[in-house]
Amino acid sequence: MIDRAALTLSLELATLTTIALLAFGLPIAHWLVASRWRWKFVIEAVVALPLVLPPTVLGFYLLFGLGPRSPLGQAYEAVVGHRFPFSFEGLLVASILYSLPFAVQPFAAALSTVDPRLVEASHSLGVSRLGTFFRVSVPLSWHGILAGAVLTFAHTLGEFGVVLMVGGNIAGRTRTLSIAIFDHVEALEYDAANRTAALLLALSFAVLVLVYGLQRRPLYRWNER
Repeated sequence: MIDRAALTLSLELATLTTIALLAFGLPIAHWLVASRWRWKFVIEAVVALPLVLPPTVLGFYLLFGLGPRSPLGQAYEAVVGHRFPFSFEGLLVASILYSLPFAVQPFAAALSTVDPRLVEASHSLGVSRLGTFFRVSVPLSWHGILAGAVLTFAHTLGEFGVVLMVGGNIAGRTRTLSIAIFDHVEALEYDAANRTAALLLALSFAVLVLVYGLQRRPLYRWNER
């Protein structure tokens, strides 16, 4: 049997991470596309850093910066009532940071395809920047935004290193599917590990099919014109 508690926790974590990155990632992506700041590449490097940074490094610095011995960690514990490490909130923060480029980069790529003349026309008609973003930019780049959201969801489901570093392995609280596979293998429970791994493999393949389909769809529509 698949660990249902781990499955539920993983789905909840992936859903909340995706929602958070839609809220924070879209403004970042829009700024990266629209900004003409000469040092913008520094921000782009920061956003892309989790792609090359070992997850254990990110997890270590989160523990160092928000652990019980740090001022931020002590303030967090005073407000929330429990420590940042080994908590679901810790998993969520770590997942948001680690999945940031998987959301922002597809968002930015999609937003960059929007014709600037349409944006300028909206501004000339008196529509605010925020209104133009939601009425023009988002509808015209929905395929890339959805692809980024799907990638974020799938990437969060399969996280291991940063989740283990920040959340540990507490059943029903921080134990995700990827950690459950690790536990099954350590206990020589290969059948259980295989079932969980097969589930993640199927989900990952379905996500890739969906993402590539979304990326090709606008091209087909253009060619049909």
